[in-house]
Amino acid sequence: MVPPSSLSLDLRSYGPDSTTDSHAFAQIVLPLEGGLTMEIGARGGRVGRGELAFVETDMRHDQISAHANRSFILDLDPDALHPHLREELGRRSYCALSPAANKLVDFMALMAAQQNASRETTQAMVDRWAPLLFETLAGGIPKARLRLATLLDRLEAEPGQDWTAATMARHAGVGVSRLHELFRLELDSTPRAWLSELRLKRVREALVSGHISIAELAYRFGYSDQSALTRAMRKATGLPPAAYRRQMQEIRGIEPEPASKPV
Repeated sequence: MVPPSSLSLDLRSYGPDSTTDSHAFAQIVLPLEGGLTMEIGARGGRVGRGELAFVETDMRHDQISAHANRSFILDLDPDALHPHLREELGRRSYCALSPAANKLVDFMALMAAQQNASRETTQAMVDRWAPLLFETLAGGIPKARLRLATLLDRLEAEPGQDWTAATMARHAGVGVSRLHELFRLELDSTPRAWLSELRLKRVREALVSGHISIAELAYRFGYSDQSALTRAMRKATGLPPAAYRRQMQEIRGIEPEPASKPV
């Protein structure tokens, strides 16, 4: 059970202006209406109804929306989470809710809609509801990745290598069909989709933290050319790489690289 003092649930809406923040507690974002575009660390994503976003302690994050929206924001002590659940939520940042978790969120939304409920009554409901939500979330996330551990470590170390399903399968010590089955069962993904997400994560981190050229990033992280990277970034974030870099560096107060003077 989570101590009552470590939990707080609020219903919030966000607008198109950046709201970059970090705090000494973890946070779970549960959209009820509309959706949010978020940046958690260097990992961008969009969450809507039936999904969640997890923000680890002291992690810089931002959330915006151009449309009407409402979300539950659950502030919590991350030590209240099972270590496996905390690890998996931190690794993913964004994930879909199971049907059971969705029902729990629906229930709490109904309770929150009762305007006559006192703050003490609402907090008591949160104290009972949150542990059930955590247990449900833990039950819906794959636990063991032992068969894929060696391969995932290699992919993390060399995301820009020319990986194919066949080469991944060889590193995992399984056949291609078994590789796809393991990714589906243990990561709820496919080898190609998981690798693409990893590459984009590394690109976004590099864009925010430095001034490496877009062409060099494309080469370094396994894209066929700069245009391929630009298409992937637009699809994932809605922005081309250069615009994403400018936006995120402005949010973080990073000085842009000075323009080079002609020789």
